[in-house]
Amino acid sequence: MSVQVLTQYFTQYGAIFVFVIVLLEYMNLPGFPAGVIMPLAGIWAAKGAISFPMVMLLSVAAGLLGSWILYFLGRLGGDAFFRFYVRKFPGQKELIEKNLEALRRRGAVGVFLGKLVPMIRTLISIPAGMISMEFGRYTLSSALGVLVWNTVFIGAGYMMGDTVWRIFA
Repeated sequence: MSVQVLTQYFTQYGAIFVFVIVLLEYMNLPGFPAGVIMPLAGIWAAKGAISFPMVMLLSVAAGLLGSWILYFLGRLGGDAFFRFYVRKFPGQKELIEKNLEALRRRGAVGVFLGKLVPMIRTLISIPAGMISMEFGRYTLSSALGVLVWNTVFIGAGYMMGDTVWRIFA
């Protein structure tokens, strides 16, 4: 997907485009990669198309909403999925149980740190729901992790806005 096409989508759909793409990414669904969208949103903020605080608010809200959806999927259906999965892949049972126990011990810190690791950051919500982590603590640790991750990517786009824009535009 070219920068021109993404720019066209942003121009056509505005801030909602950023929200939807980041939401899809935090739900681990196919879509445009947030690792591309977030720096571009930072570039658009640097160019004045959207304010930096607004793009941060939208991206954190989308990330948190996506995280909540996966948390509740884990809380409501995680055990059934776990049983199905270990029937298909019995060799994985011990590893998964070990990781769930580690998350129980680390709690909110584990979720926060998980939100800072690629691939794990979108999936950590499911086991957090499976172990019935207290929702308030989960939300706070997720929001902080999402804020740090998104600030790095959007901030990079914002800081390099004009330089990157001239290269790709």
